[in-house]
Amino acid sequence: MSDKISIIPDDTVINKIYFIRNQKVMIDRDLATLYGVETRVLKQAVRRNLNRFPEDFMFELSKVEFENWRSQIVISNSEKMGLRYAPMAFTEHGVLMLSSVLNSEKAIQTNIQIMRIFTKTRRLLSDNSDLRIDFEMMKKKIENQGKNIELVFQYVDELMEKKEITAEREKIGYKK
Repeated sequence: MSDKISIIPDDTVINKIYFIRNQKVMIDRDLATLYGVETRVLKQAVRRNLNRFPEDFMFELSKVEFENWRSQIVISNSEKMGLRYAPMAFTEHGVLMLSSVLNSEKAIQTNIQIMRIFTKTRRLLSDNSDLRIDFEMMKKKIENQGKNIELVFQYVDELMEKKEITAEREKIGYKK
């Protein structure tokens, strides 16, 4: 590994991952910046190798998705930001495929880092799913305990009512 290649902070990469069409994706211009190439160079490389990028690897944002994405990142003037055309969105597999299309040491090292971050976020989501399941189980147990406590109080109330209804017995023993 070359010392010249700088490691990008994880937060920088994480902030470039968006949720579009129910999947985590990265946008072409962000990837180009991370790889140290111009966006047009990245797009040209992808277009020359379109057979490597099926729709589950890469897709172009629709007009609505493009507008939503622009509002997420608060871009007011798309002309100045070089966003005249809808960007390409790359899924985790598409990002992985980019390393074979952009054959530079920086692209390879950046890709490795991005893959690790995707894996880390998937693990975090999985951990959250386990927590959600545990939480639901605890919620059900608490609901059941609440029903059991209500039942105990109902029995206590019934016993109290029987005690009130029961006539006093005649006392046995010496009478005055």
